[in-house]
Amino acid sequence: MCELFGVSAARPLQLHYSLEEFAKHGGLKHPNKSGWGIAYYQGKDVLLLKEASPAASSPWVNFIETVGLQSQMVIAHVRYATTGAPLLENTHPFRREIGGRFHIFAHNGTLEGVFDKFPFESEFIRPVGATDSEYGFCILLQRLQPLWRDAKGAVPALEDRLAVIARTAADFRGLGSANFLYCDGDCLFVHAHRRSFDENGHFSAPRPPGLCIGNRLDLFRSFQAKGLKLAPLDSTTPALMLASVPLSEEGWSPLPEGSVTVLKDGAQIAQT
Repeated sequence: MCELFGVSAARPLQLHYSLEEFAKHGGLKHPNKSGWGIAYYQGKDVLLLKEASPAASSPWVNFIETVGLQSQMVIAHVRYATTGAPLLENTHPFRREIGGRFHIFAHNGTLEGVFDKFPFESEFIRPVGATDSEYGFCILLQRLQPLWRDAKGAVPALEDRLAVIARTAADFRGLGSANFLYCDGDCLFVHAHRRSFDENGHFSAPRPPGLCIGNRLDLFRSFQAKGLKLAPLDSTTPALMLASVPLSEEGWSPLPEGSVTVLKDGAQIAQT
């Protein structure tokens, strides 16, 4: 089953061990061979890299590790295709612009019937590919678009954005597994639900936890004890990391089922 990975930090970080370990889940440790992608927020723009092939064998992943890209907000995904062929347009994360900002979305799960349940109301926000995930992203942006339009270049109030995202997440939970990471360039919104687990080569029925969260300081100590390197920058930079499957044995906590957690600058600032 697809896996998600995300980071919110107070200052730009380089992700070495964590990204390497996550890439192994894309076709080496787990059967997520349908594609991978990673989005790095850099100022007002986003560097988006993705392929419709396994991350574990990708030379691009090695390139990313070598270059040492830095970012305060990162969203990554390894894909196991269920809806939509393993093509680039169906590979997460997905990117759109509204309100003069790039919005990024990645999803783990299957939204059964989303194409029929939620018709489009906007002529301007439409999916490029054929996945239920991108379709759901477009539905979410449709609902958020009025807030950004009315804000006239400013960032809408957090409580208003969170209300729309929480309502949409609840709608998605009625269709199936609906774990997702969504970032609007200001905050990283995390919806934890249920996910299928890889158990002896077979996928289990969906169950919580859908996502786990870890504090970078705790993970730094855990990785350091193994002789691994999380980042070459100082270990005190506040940061929170998210993963469908914890990247180490210690330092991770499950997020509550059905919750929407908001992260900014390496701190949790709200939760429904």
